[in-house]
Amino acid sequence: MAASASNDGPTERDSSRKERAPLSAYQLMIKPCGPACNLNCTYCYYLPKQRMFDGSATRMSDLTLEEITRQYISSHGSGTITFAWQGGEPTLAGLDFFRKALELQEKYRPPGMMIENTLQTNGTLLDDRWCRFLHEERFLVGLSADGPPSLHDIYRVDRTGEPTSGKVVQASRLLRRHRVEFNTLTVVDRENARHPLQVYRYLRNVIGSRHMQFIPCVEPKGFERVPPQGRDAKDLPTIGDDAARPGTERSVVTEWSVDPVDYGSFMTMIFDEWLQKDVGRVFVINFEVALASWMGLPPTACSFAEHCGDALVAEHDGSIYSCDHYVYPEHRLGRIQEVELSEMVSSDQQARFGREKARGLPAQCRECEFLFACHGECPRNRFIRNPDGGTGLNYLCPGLRRFFIHVGPWMKLMADGIRAGRTAEDIARAQAPGRERERADRPSGNGRGGMVSGHPRSCRPPEAGVPPPDQGRR
Repeated sequence: MAASASNDGPTERDSSRKERAPLSAYQLMIKPCGPACNLNCTYCYYLPKQRMFDGSATRMSDLTLEEITRQYISSHGSGTITFAWQGGEPTLAGLDFFRKALELQEKYRPPGMMIENTLQTNGTLLDDRWCRFLHEERFLVGLSADGPPSLHDIYRVDRTGEPTSGKVVQASRLLRRHRVEFNTLTVVDRENARHPLQVYRYLRNVIGSRHMQFIPCVEPKGFERVPPQGRDAKDLPTIGDDAARPGTERSVVTEWSVDPVDYGSFMTMIFDEWLQKDVGRVFVINFEVALASWMGLPPTACSFAEHCGDALVAEHDGSIYSCDHYVYPEHRLGRIQEVELSEMVSSDQQARFGREKARGLPAQCRECEFLFACHGECPRNRFIRNPDGGTGLNYLCPGLRRFFIHVGPWMKLMADGIRAGRTAEDIARAQAPGRERERADRPSGNGRGGMVSGHPRSCRPPEAGVPPPDQGRR
């Protein structure tokens, strides 16, 4: 069954081997151009991966695309699955690549299966042609936007160092003009974290975002070479130390990483603005995930799940990795041309990876009143010592606690009200009857939301909505 490493397409397999039973649901993030990108964002954790693929083609071949499509579909059996296209910058693959991808999805889709497609993009290459395609094929688009130009352009620049905010605004207008459903994905870095309301209001009023997601930028120094959990324990700082914050002489993180306390303040200030003005019209996945936890439901974001291992990455050369943040040689599960995707997903290596999130929790987390909502957050950020010297504490812990303490009473109130048949908007209105609406100068939401009305569709990680019954592919 093994194939040579140079074989970039399907290989003949042992036809006598029994078909595996469909696996439990997992998600696959597909990178058609690998880490290749037309931008040069300072904080990008993926651009340095180019050194791992030195000398290899920067675009996924048709044969590799077909093998990934066939195996991803066959391993799920039925239901709804999402093809999540990411990068790098996936639009570098070109429209013809995505037309081919949709043809292959239809070729291998069994009766009754629903297929959705999401695309995470910096937006700078979008034009009318792209947006017509995205609308016609019902893609959900994630648009990267970090706030107004004064904040967005600090770190998000092109290959010549020029700002990109103008092109993002243009992209948002094109998406709205062509009625393409889109979310915004905002990286919360050291600079924009200090201006939460500027960021939120810009996304809402200028970009026109009604579905937002905020991702903290946390990058330990040397992340290009050393994977998470690969650092010597003696080099880890203790929570509260200067070394556990950016911008200090002994800091273990890059200067653009978000300060954990600032991150907590950022999220709480946006929550207050959202609560006063936008409940039911703007959907923030961070708040939806928290509300799900208070309702006793599974989190819709892997960062806050109890276990890992259900969101893998397919690189452009067919290599499969345990997670988007663990694309290192140590976490390579194999190559789809040589090993069945189902085997890699259910391998002992991936099972250990998934279990380690809960096993590696320090005592401070296990005893925390917010364990049910946090579960230690993403393991990639666990490089801080407890006061007692134990390892495995999350860098963001001070900020996460600040956020949970602040929103907890509201989340409980909303959860209780929703169980009683009320909407979160009704609950917020009853508690703050004078809150502004600003309906005159801001368009209303599109009615698709989280716990408020339905369920959010988010590009990172992708959420699988249900298309109309007569649609086999979204």
